[in-house]
Amino acid sequence: MTSTRTDPIIVAGAGHVGLIAAIALAQSFDNVISLGVLPEGSDKRTTALMVPAIKFLERIGLWASIEPHAAPIATMRILDGTSRLIRSPAVTFEASEIDEPAFGYNIPNVTLTSVLSDALKNSKVNHVAASATHYHPAENAIAVEGSDGSMYTANIVIAADGRSSLAREAAGISARTWSYNQTAIVLSFSHTRDHHDISTEFHTEHGPFTQVPLPGKRSSLVWVTTPAQAVELLELSRDQLATRVEERMQSMLGAITINVDPQSWPLSGLVPSSFARNRVFLAGESAHVFPPIGAQGLNLGVRDVETLLDTLPVDGMDLGAASVLTTYNRKRSPDILARTGAVDALNRSLLSDFLPVQMVRSGGLELLRAFSPLRGFVMREGLRPGSGWRFSHKEAGRH
Repeated sequence: MTSTRTDPIIVAGAGHVGLIAAIALAQSFDNVISLGVLPEGSDKRTTALMVPAIKFLERIGLWASIEPHAAPIATMRILDGTSRLIRSPAVTFEASEIDEPAFGYNIPNVTLTSVLSDALKNSKVNHVAASATHYHPAENAIAVEGSDGSMYTANIVIAADGRSSLAREAAGISARTWSYNQTAIVLSFSHTRDHHDISTEFHTEHGPFTQVPLPGKRSSLVWVTTPAQAVELLELSRDQLATRVEERMQSMLGAITINVDPQSWPLSGLVPSSFARNRVFLAGESAHVFPPIGAQGLNLGVRDVETLLDTLPVDGMDLGAASVLTTYNRKRSPDILARTGAVDALNRSLLSDFLPVQMVRSGGLELLRAFSPLRGFVMREGLRPGSGWRFSHKEAGRH
């Protein structure tokens, strides 16, 4: 008979993925320790969470507090904003085509941080406001040292400690990293015309320019461009920057007023050689980093946590057993590697001046525009891997 393990589960990192992991795990396990400094409420970015992630937040009791601050994304539109010889057709994705009221919701990061921090305080999680500094994996446990001098013997560690993860390194998991000659500028703005819950992504020669709705006549923006142009844009006054944004959007939302100053982030990518090893499970940016295309980042992190909950045994079996690590790795590898490859390929195709690449991208978008079953497949697969082949009632009626 397997003896019950009482060593704690340590969640390393207190970013959004780490907080979601700790809160969710504490609903099934008694001894969960969150090790990390809570994020400050100064992050001006927003996060688009798709319906599967929303449903998971509902499942663990968090969504009701977030929803009043979120804006639905009912339509997603892709427009070619390049001046190339081969230009792609406009493609519109409607959530109603796959029987969903919305693809997801756009949420200010300050809201996510506030709701998750409050939920952590009201949970069974033992939160320690210190970072893990050293890990010592052994056959039956993993020792963890905190920056405050604390010492723990854990059954397993959930590495939600970011792209430079110490836990990943201690587990002997290598990571391949790369950088893009691109910078993302993020800001929020108000506009005089209603966005009608539509998110519009302009594909430009330097990367995507993506507007995502916020409550009221407000939107967030992720503008991916060259590092040199990013420096130029950041030096503009709010009024000058508003003019540039309005011009790029062809005034489709009317007059624009910047109401959250821009922040910038260099773009990079990362994929590890494994997603679980030596009692360490990777989640969030320790497991995947890629450009902000298609709202994949935190959505993948939530799927990491969801998979973790579905994988960890609740019958007293050793949570760090080889079979558990293998199962988590097998479940996460196809999803993460496919998303990383797809986002990387799309981003590089935007940057390519090679005519055949432009033709392939344009032809692919034309197929999506003209062929509704394929469009439905892509929409469902984009929300949740493996769901692409399930036709909606509307599609069944049309075809």
